[in-house]
Amino acid sequence: MILWLNPFSGISGDMLLGALLDVGAPMDEVRAAVASTGITGWTLTTEHVRRAGLGARRACVRVDDKVPERRAAELLAMARIARPAAAGQLAAAAISALAEAEGRLHGMPADQVHLHELGGVDTIVDTVGVGAALHALGVSAAWSAPLGLGAGVVDMAHGQFPAPAPATVALLEGAQVTGITGTGSPASAAWSAHGTSSDPAAGKTAWPLAGETVTPTGAALLRAMGCRYGPMPAFRLTGSGYGAGARDVPGRPNVLPVLLGEPVADTRAAQPHDPPAVVETLLVVETTVDDVTGELLGELPGMLLVAGALDVWITAVTGKKGRPAHVVTALCRPEAAGPVQARLLGETGSLGARQHQVRREALPRQETEVTVHGHGIRVKLGPHRAKPEHDDVAAAARATGLALNQVASEALRQLPARPGG
Repeated sequence: MILWLNPFSGISGDMLLGALLDVGAPMDEVRAAVASTGITGWTLTTEHVRRAGLGARRACVRVDDKVPERRAAELLAMARIARPAAAGQLAAAAISALAEAEGRLHGMPADQVHLHELGGVDTIVDTVGVGAALHALGVSAAWSAPLGLGAGVVDMAHGQFPAPAPATVALLEGAQVTGITGTGSPASAAWSAHGTSSDPAAGKTAWPLAGETVTPTGAALLRAMGCRYGPMPAFRLTGSGYGAGARDVPGRPNVLPVLLGEPVADTRAAQPHDPPAVVETLLVVETTVDDVTGELLGELPGMLLVAGALDVWITAVTGKKGRPAHVVTALCRPEAAGPVQARLLGETGSLGARQHQVRREALPRQETEVTVHGHGIRVKLGPHRAKPEHDDVAAAARATGLALNQVASEALRQLPARPGG
């Protein structure tokens, strides 16, 4: 399924979660996924509200456990044990992105960052909940219109900061953004984030909407989802939803509309019996190194995948003066190329990287989970084959003493029969 977002009033974690629940994600599966992290002291409900006259669903996270802050490492440990595994994987990617952005801003290791405004129960509920909702809806690709950004200042733990917040700006690198404006006067705060004005139509001058419209958690979730920006792709519309923000801004519905649909074939390239494909333009980021240790080369693919790469590979080559060298190549969506290149250059010490565009036709795929001897195994389902996730297979093999191929074969036997299979 394809998810299309229209964040004309911005996006936050609870707005995205509310929109996904409104479009049909089952609440019981979302709650079960959050509960599987072991976190306590929370409740998740929804309510139907109106924002500037438009009806929407608001996700309400109420926290009983008054923990002021948590280190990113603690949140990551909780997210990684979430079930289904796809929910935990997305939540961990979002929290990692948050921590890395904050770490760069404050000059400290990402795992030691204390996520003040971001940290705690609500972060786990939002990130794991969105991951579970996307999994339940079968979303395989997410697209977005430009993100609406406000201006002015926001109140944070360390004082007043510019809006968008610095962490949000770092997380939005590569995303398409646009300013939000309305008519009124700056003194009336007609277009402030608090919506305290009496009549936004009284003036004729356009002023920026003041305050935070895109939160760090919302930006991190977009990055973890691999959200793409550009024209709406072709798909067969099957549902729509509206997620409400906490504030009611006069004259502008503070909601996040989403559309859900089935991918349709690219008629320019498809053959009569080909499965539908989503065509996208990706970036290849690569550098050549001849002085990097084998240990670091072994770690690089995982680090670049966490930074946002879709795929990473390393090729042995012969460099100048006959020296053995390696080309490290990462495949990225455009919005992830900046963070991936920064991580690549930072880890290798290389003095430059190359980028070029490639065209990819992505066949539809889904992910499901089966249980083998009490261990969850993620299985990726494509039009032509199913493949168990190796990390899950290896973990189950270590725990049970079975051979890797035995665990993989048993995981495939657990799958329901497929049409035509």
